[in-house]
Amino acid sequence: MAVRAHVCFAALALLLLGFARPVPCVRLAELFEFGRSAGDEQLRRGSDQSRQLELETPLLFYHGTFRSVHVSYPINTNGFVAVSQPPEESEYLGNTPAGFGMIAVLMGDLDTSDGVGSVYFRQDRRPATLQRAAEHINRAFPEDEEVELSHAVVVTWRYTTNYPFLPCLLEGLQFLSTSVGGGTVPMQAGFNQGPVKYTFWSTQPGNYYQITSDNEQSVKDLAEQTNSGKRGVWVFEIGTAPYFSSITAGEVTAFSPDTKAEDDPPSPARHAVSPGGHREVQHPRYDTQPHEAHKAIPLDLSVCSSTLQPTARDPVILCYALYTVFSYNFETCANNRQKCSTFADCRDYPSGYCCHCRPGFYGNGKQCVAEGKPQRMNGKVNGRVYVGNSPSPVELRNNDLHSYVVANDGRAYVAISTIPISLGPSLLPLSSLGGVIGWAFALEQPSFENGFSITGGEFTRQAEVTFLPGNEKLTIRQNFQGIDEHEHLVVNTELEGRVPQIPRAATVQIDPYSEIYQYSNNLITSSSTREYTINHDDGSSETRTFQWRQTITFQGCPHDESSRTALSPQQLSVDQVFVMYDDGNQLIRYAMSNKIGSVNGGEPRDNPCFTGQHRCDTNAVCRPGHGNQFTCECTGGFTGDGYTCYDLDECRETPHVCDRNAICSNYPGTYRCQCIDGFQFASDGHTCVEVDQPVDHCQRGTHNCDIPERARCIYTGGSSYTCSCLSGFQGDGRACRERQKTRCEHHRESVLGAEPRGPRPPLGQYVPECDEAGNYKPVQCHASIRKCWCVDRNGVEIPGTRTEWGTVPMCIDPNTEPRPVGPTPRPDVHPLPPGTHLLFAQSGKIEHVPLDGYNMKKNEAKAVLYLPDKVVIGVAYDCVDKVIFWTDITSPSISKASLHGGEPTTVISSDLESPEGIAIDHLGRTMFWTDSMQDRIEVASLDGRQRRVLINTGLVNPRAIIADPIRGYLYWTDWNRDAPKIETSYMDGSNRRVLVKDDLGLPNGLTLDPQTSLLCWADAGTLRVECMNPSVSNRKKVLEGIQYPFGITAYGSNLYYTDWQRKAVIMTDSSTKKETDEFLPSKRSRLYGITIAYAQCPSGYNYCAVNNGGCTHLCLATPSGRSCLCPDDAVGLGCVERGTGY
Repeated sequence: MAVRAHVCFAALALLLLGFARPVPCVRLAELFEFGRSAGDEQLRRGSDQSRQLELETPLLFYHGTFRSVHVSYPINTNGFVAVSQPPEESEYLGNTPAGFGMIAVLMGDLDTSDGVGSVYFRQDRRPATLQRAAEHINRAFPEDEEVELSHAVVVTWRYTTNYPFLPCLLEGLQFLSTSVGGGTVPMQAGFNQGPVKYTFWSTQPGNYYQITSDNEQSVKDLAEQTNSGKRGVWVFEIGTAPYFSSITAGEVTAFSPDTKAEDDPPSPARHAVSPGGHREVQHPRYDTQPHEAHKAIPLDLSVCSSTLQPTARDPVILCYALYTVFSYNFETCANNRQKCSTFADCRDYPSGYCCHCRPGFYGNGKQCVAEGKPQRMNGKVNGRVYVGNSPSPVELRNNDLHSYVVANDGRAYVAISTIPISLGPSLLPLSSLGGVIGWAFALEQPSFENGFSITGGEFTRQAEVTFLPGNEKLTIRQNFQGIDEHEHLVVNTELEGRVPQIPRAATVQIDPYSEIYQYSNNLITSSSTREYTINHDDGSSETRTFQWRQTITFQGCPHDESSRTALSPQQLSVDQVFVMYDDGNQLIRYAMSNKIGSVNGGEPRDNPCFTGQHRCDTNAVCRPGHGNQFTCECTGGFTGDGYTCYDLDECRETPHVCDRNAICSNYPGTYRCQCIDGFQFASDGHTCVEVDQPVDHCQRGTHNCDIPERARCIYTGGSSYTCSCLSGFQGDGRACRERQKTRCEHHRESVLGAEPRGPRPPLGQYVPECDEAGNYKPVQCHASIRKCWCVDRNGVEIPGTRTEWGTVPMCIDPNTEPRPVGPTPRPDVHPLPPGTHLLFAQSGKIEHVPLDGYNMKKNEAKAVLYLPDKVVIGVAYDCVDKVIFWTDITSPSISKASLHGGEPTTVISSDLESPEGIAIDHLGRTMFWTDSMQDRIEVASLDGRQRRVLINTGLVNPRAIIADPIRGYLYWTDWNRDAPKIETSYMDGSNRRVLVKDDLGLPNGLTLDPQTSLLCWADAGTLRVECMNPSVSNRKKVLEGIQYPFGITAYGSNLYYTDWQRKAVIMTDSSTKKETDEFLPSKRSRLYGITIAYAQCPSGYNYCAVNNGGCTHLCLATPSGRSCLCPDDAVGLGCVERGTGY
């Protein structure tokens, strides 16, 4: 059920009178009403007046939410609205970007102290105002859902043009420059985020989006161009909630018919979204991904003119409006309760829902664990670490990390395996590799919270370590992914940099230390200087130090006002630190005790529950009492006196804990319910409901085909079947009638005659062949003369087609319509309808099946592209430009076609032999493909240029390929019959490794769910569909005993795959591991590649998404940044290659 949600829009209109020639555009009557008659308040006149306007609905601007705007007189006369109190105008005029957040309508040094100008403002809910604003927004963003406005704030500037700071009258717009410091500079329009908090100890300039440039022509062009379909009207998205990506311009640069005059200049190109060619400066920011559920805040800037000649009283009017609208994707507890932890309650808030752990549990609501329960953590460690002055790094590839935490005393144990002796001793000082785990489950002092209580174990941590005195630097990146199905926390760690060398025989001692953790909205920081002592085998020792800075980012629930309040600083106290390297087992171990409490330091409270000096069982929680008194209470899932706890077998003690159609399995401290075969969990996650079982209606006789004497029932799998009339009958199979004999059949009978023993032809007589419909077959042969030839629809031989026996002539079936040439229907005649679709390839065409939620709307399926005489293998979809890409093995070639319209275009046609799989990076604007004859994987820009071979070794039959641009990985299959495998690498081809090599047969299809990172494949050798998480390798079977799968794609919990034998698209629920539907195209032939055409691009971001990552040519994402690579033919192109990082 869709729920209305609170989102904001902003719009801006500018009317300037004083053009020398008529140009139709926005007129005064079309602007928002202003003045006392419109209900406006008026700002007090003067040269430096201000007024803070408290908003009924918050303004969303960049990452911020503002409940007031400053309608100050520098804003009014100087043409901008601020989100904080602006400084003196001398500090910002001519200095862009300014040091505060602002929306610059048209900023300059303007003065209205003579009383001529006025500034009006109001909050408005009138339908006429809201409708006018919605028209601008909907026209500028035609691909989006139409908005429904509920609230507006309108600010209007009105002043005249007879002031000395307007130095010249040009042919067009005269309001171009402003005086600054005795000179003049062009007026400015744009958006400035203002300073943002980078870490606790520093800020940096936020993003700045400049609409106009540094020349007056760009200001003048505001009246001549558009990005909203109406001359002089400019619309921009400037903020979202809860996440923000970037400023986005309106999408329509051509003028609508009602605004275009005969003397209009040529429409600017679609990408020319601002008159000066907008310039956006973006500084490094935290990982905030765009959320498809929210509409952004567009800003509407309108510039107009009239035929009046300028006079002393020609008015200049600027109008700004803020809108509150409703979107339809926010969700409530009613249909999202399953997203909360089993041990949490869901609560609705005005803008959405939040999950809250129940008493006795702690976490962020989506992840909750029992108080006092020991915790286990698993993960992998990757990276490259240089030791001492070594020129070669030590490579870490999927080294296992295991951790165990005794939660009731804050003791954490961490072990990392397969660390070579060349590196192990030098990692001993880095106890903080495990220290973050200690922080997550630190023993909490009264009124303080550890890391898991705040983040739920879902956060990203980056630490920078600088060793002194050598200034070696090491970066630690860790991604904590919450709790997996085994109730273990999952963490992935990457190490990059250099550490000072520690001798093999030395040991390291680390004294107790403390760290101050600073908290802000979704951001935690800490820094410290630490000491460690190296004890050498000769009895000597030395003390060294390193500087430590770390940043932890997480996503709290944005809808609970109280959760957005930043915590006070807290101190993590760490003691009993133990570090050891076991060179025999190549294992490094860390152990430490952790407490979180007041920054004022001092010893913890005397109560043993806060010092950890109790005698409670490791599966018990310590409950403090008065003074030093305490009690031990076994945590959930255990029973006993608290000092000794035993596992509670819930399945035996409470027989009805699971549904009667479920199996209960006991585990230490918990239990699990699993529905029996034929049942699945209902939406409450507890009740098991019966799954519709496949029924063979043909065998049961429950079909609706005609009687067996006239039709037959054909079972097609699942509960589906088709009806077909028998030979001699015609109809749809459900109603068949006897067919009249055709000319061919009469001809055949006349030759055969009627003999007592059945029809027998006279010796040497030619007998025509008829098809099932009774028509002449296009190829006729006569065995006696050993010749074959083509015939027309009347059975008459076509001259010049006769061939010798054994050679079949190429005949065109006269009973079918000739194949059209080109895309019929053309994409521009029948574009893809709105919504999400399946796209799949069939010989000679690409079809689509619309999706209603996750279900196939089979009755609305149709071909979107006809490609006669082509064999399309792979299909991919660019969600940004709405373009289909496909590989063709007959040409061979890679081609594309826009779903907005236009003919197919060949992108690459040279140096290909058998292109098969294809994948699109919609963020970095590149495509990847496999060639099974050349045994290589290549990349190119989407126009086919900048082509480069990424991998050309160790491949035999590469087929499917998938790109994960958000995380920076490639995945592909190789169906080498001697050694099939599934591999992965970074998107630049580096860090290649085998993911799966055992128990594979013919891995044809491959897909990745961008939301869950679940990698699934369809294997035509093992006849299975299987899935795994590439980071934890938890391989599981989804389907077994299927027939012959080829392509596969994922959407939500559903998998859709094509099958060669069934000649169908089959839908499967991966959670229940059951087929749920199938689609049978009208043309029954082999189906090949399949993909999802998203209505909106999946949310996410990588370093290549902005300014091509700063690369000159190819920008290829990696998990930690990007690589700048050159095409293979880069000679003379001025290309610069740079390695991973940013």
